[in-house]
Amino acid sequence: MPGRQFHGTFHMSTAIPKTMRFVDITEAGGPEVLQVRERPLPEMADGDVLIKVAGAGLNGADMTQRRGKYPMPPGASDIPGLEASGTVVAVGKDVSTLKEGDEVCALIKGGGYAEYVNAPAPQCMAIPHGVSLADAGALPETFCTVWTNLLDRGQLKKGEIALIQGGTSGIGYTAIQMAKFTGATVLSTARTDEKCEAVRRFGADRAIKYTEEDFEEVAREFTDGYGVDVILDIVGGPYIPKELNLLAHDGRLVFVNLRAGKVVEADFGNVHAKHLTVTGSRLRPRSIEEKGQICQALVADIWPGFKTGDFKLEICARFPFSEAPKAHALMESSDHIGKILLFPDA
Repeated sequence: MPGRQFHGTFHMSTAIPKTMRFVDITEAGGPEVLQVRERPLPEMADGDVLIKVAGAGLNGADMTQRRGKYPMPPGASDIPGLEASGTVVAVGKDVSTLKEGDEVCALIKGGGYAEYVNAPAPQCMAIPHGVSLADAGALPETFCTVWTNLLDRGQLKKGEIALIQGGTSGIGYTAIQMAKFTGATVLSTARTDEKCEAVRRFGADRAIKYTEEDFEEVAREFTDGYGVDVILDIVGGPYIPKELNLLAHDGRLVFVNLRAGKVVEADFGNVHAKHLTVTGSRLRPRSIEEKGQICQALVADIWPGFKTGDFKLEICARFPFSEAPKAHALMESSDHIGKILLFPDA
């Protein structure tokens, strides 16, 4: 759907063009369907700010959307991109927390792969210490997702043991750091020796090379038979029965993704006997109020950890919008470690 012109009441003193370049999904398909095109700036709603984009992070949902298989929530832009950073250049009606010139990173429903994007003011966050303006575009989606699943729904506490599946993904490396920041012992899976080394660098107490080791056996041995308290799973499928076996009494299994399968046969006697909690959540469909609360929690509780060195942003590669197909191809190869970033062409 073409972008629409501004309407309503807003404050704007910075010269803003009438059109913008963006990465378009020309049709459902592989990375090659991504092309840079031009359209009018998006409509600005009350409570929004307009951000001149410096960076936008890639996420798995972008790949699924490109393939035409993502159930888009109402009101979402057809332009991909669930997170972005940049400078506020216009402030909508009823916005009192931000002003023109503020540098922010924002959790958005879509539209990040563009020179300009609208974001609800509550979903905008200050740039953490030591993170560049452009690189901050790779923060919001991953950190919000991990916080709400690992700490809120998963209720991970100091002294507990966590298993993070896929420790070199954006979700994975963030979860390792957040679990260690909380005071937990962390085990994490990875595919190669290089990725296992990265997992340890992120802070994991035990890296599990899942192509050669059985994560359930390793975790049981590492914990002297105790098991683990919380599992953050981005895989699903055949992992689920093993995870239910591995969880300790009162353990929590939290799904962020189920890319290996949604339907499995599992012994739910484990759930009953061990008082387990099986849960999961998606971030994109949540309300502005819910997302705003998550963003506030990050700024208050997690952002200070960037100054102390407890958190570091791991960027694997940076690509201009014109090379978006290369960025998507890299992500789909699973050879990356950390996040992949897009930025507007000069």
